[in-house]
Amino acid sequence: MYLDHAATTPLRPEARAGMEEGFALWANPSSPHAEGRRARAALEDARERVKETLGWEGEVIFTSGASEAAALAIDSADVLDEVVSSVEHDCIYGFVRERGLDVVGAFADGSVDFGSLDEHSAEPSHYARDHIENRRLVAIQHLNSETGNRQDSGMVAEVVHGHDGLLLVDCAQSAGKFALPQLADMAIISAHKFGGPIGVGALLVKDFALLKPSGGQERGYRRGTENLPGVLGMAAALEACGDPYLDPTILEPLDQLAQECRDLGGTWLSDRLSDPTPYIRAIAMPKMSGSAQVMRFDMAGISVSQGSACSSGTMKTSHVLQAMQVEPDVADRTIRASFGWNTRRDEVERFCEIWLELAKA
Repeated sequence: MYLDHAATTPLRPEARAGMEEGFALWANPSSPHAEGRRARAALEDARERVKETLGWEGEVIFTSGASEAAALAIDSADVLDEVVSSVEHDCIYGFVRERGLDVVGAFADGSVDFGSLDEHSAEPSHYARDHIENRRLVAIQHLNSETGNRQDSGMVAEVVHGHDGLLLVDCAQSAGKFALPQLADMAIISAHKFGGPIGVGALLVKDFALLKPSGGQERGYRRGTENLPGVLGMAAALEACGDPYLDPTILEPLDQLAQECRDLGGTWLSDRLSDPTPYIRAIAMPKMSGSAQVMRFDMAGISVSQGSACSSGTMKTSHVLQAMQVEPDVADRTIRASFGWNTRRDEVERFCEIWLELAKA
């Protein structure tokens, strides 16, 4: 049983069909011959389908996934420098370690500290305000991959745009589940988070003028031949996402588990969040470490995780939980269970049953 859908959601049948269509168009979309032109037409049709499904009126640059889209935005944005919140996914927060970027603080409920955001969004006083290249790029994660907390992207945009800055929103966890933040200047999506193929995603940009071109494919903003089967699979997967993403009755057993968790002395982290969402739950079991839980669940045939997939396995405390001032002991005992388009109620019930067995042992 797979309950690590925040890492990779199983492929939708619609996505598989889209990929098969792409495999039948086995040509480079940049080639001028007839086969290449057919591939190009399919690629551009998929681009429009992605835009229409997400309600995005800007541009779409296809990438190999969210990590490349984040790097493309941060490396190519026409800005003075970048600012990252302290509760970002590791693919963006890693730039803090590599480049010493400014960090916006967060509150214990996982929400961005708007005082800190206002301070860090402002350009340094010694730069002329009328020069657009002196603006800053602020990156936030729409839906946190470890806790399921959703940021108020509208308020974040208001602060950032008040300083003439640009807002990059990581929507890898929210695309297909919740409405895209239309006030974002750039947004990131990743196909395998909503039932598309692994290894394809996109950077959504309001206007190409926000980026410095690097040459190559994708209108000159990304190097490398486009993954046509992946792109067609992603477009089909997005179109297949329902509203709601998952029938709420499937997750009902978690309500009872939440109360049992509290009664047993565990921590249901959704209780602390500013805007908890249903598809990702962070839970701290009493007494047992998160790493031990992951192994015990695995032995029971249930796949869960400790932290985000890009940083799990490092055996270090989550920087997200640290930023939220979660007690070290609670952070050490926290696992993440996440639910996808194909999750069944009996699977959720089985997870709750095993969790209680382990907690009471």
